[in-house]
Amino acid sequence: MHAITLAVADVERSAAFYRDLLGIEGSGVIGTEYPRTDSQAGGTTAMFTLDDGLIVSVYAREDMALDSGVDLPHGPTSTIGHFVGSQSDADAFLDRARSAGATMLAAPYTRPWGMYSGFFQDPDGHLWEVVANPGGGDPADASPAV
Repeated sequence: MHAITLAVADVERSAAFYRDLLGIEGSGVIGTEYPRTDSQAGGTTAMFTLDDGLIVSVYAREDMALDSGVDLPHGPTSTIGHFVGSQSDADAFLDRARSAGATMLAAPYTRPWGMYSGFFQDPDGHLWEVVANPGGGDPADASPAV
């Protein structure tokens, strides 16, 4: 997988949120010279390239629906997972999300199988889970912390 594009209500607002959340400078809104028409999607988007090369982009909900020909659901239908190395890293990322304007959900906690996680939603309701696997390695091999 090389890119994830999120349908958003306001590209500028979401670009600012993800710039703050991901700590990426300079990722701005592009393609504004290609406005949406009745029959063609617009080109306005913002793209953020992460350290591992994955591109996260935000694209207007109406443009994505017009471009794909699909009526998009409202509300989360999947979770974006972000794995970190420790509980303190998870807490720091959740704090950054809160500062960026995320809606914080239930407090993070340690699951019975040992993984620590917390959830938040971005300004458009996309659901994120931040996970610390105390044993490292493959999350499928997680075991309770002792």
